[in-house]
Amino acid sequence: MRRDLICHPDTPGKAVRAVAVEIGLSFDDGFALRFIVEGAIGQLVLPDGQGELVIADSATDGLWESTCFEAFLTEDGEPDYTEFNYSPDGRWACYQFDDYRSLLRTDDLAPWEMAAEKGDRDYALRVEPGIFPDNGARLALSAVIEEIDGTKSYWALAHPPGKPDFHHPDCFALTLGAPDAA
Repeated sequence: MRRDLICHPDTPGKAVRAVAVEIGLSFDDGFALRFIVEGAIGQLVLPDGQGELVIADSATDGLWESTCFEAFLTEDGEPDYTEFNYSPDGRWACYQFDDYRSLLRTDDLAPWEMAAEKGDRDYALRVEPGIFPDNGARLALSAVIEEIDGTKSYWALAHPPGKPDFHHPDCFALTLGAPDAA
């Protein structure tokens, strides 16, 4: 399934035309995300190269300070959630929250796989977080896109009123169905 992300109205980018996420969930492969950015890719803060990325050995904090792709996962009706952050250079972070912005601990859930595709007009980052979410889990998807001049745009499935806040319950706008048989 594919979902378009919406740019926060207070943070328009100049180089990004659209951001979307393809979501895959299968019994064999688990959970997979493919973040797709369309626009003037040469104007974005992205590493050179493409193909399978070398995944960092350990988590890195602060990835959202530059180009970063994020997923938040929770069980429907529960206050706790997991946040996954992925940098286009292979760095990652995972956090467990027991309630809204109440950090419980960091986690070592490194992605199973990360791969990038970079063209003149589009960029894609595919990640396999290495988890198998339950049917009915709620998902928030977001991206921070930094341009080489320092401009940052904030993209999500939904935005609550006010400044960008990817942790807000309104952002958990997608309910996952049963995995596809592979």
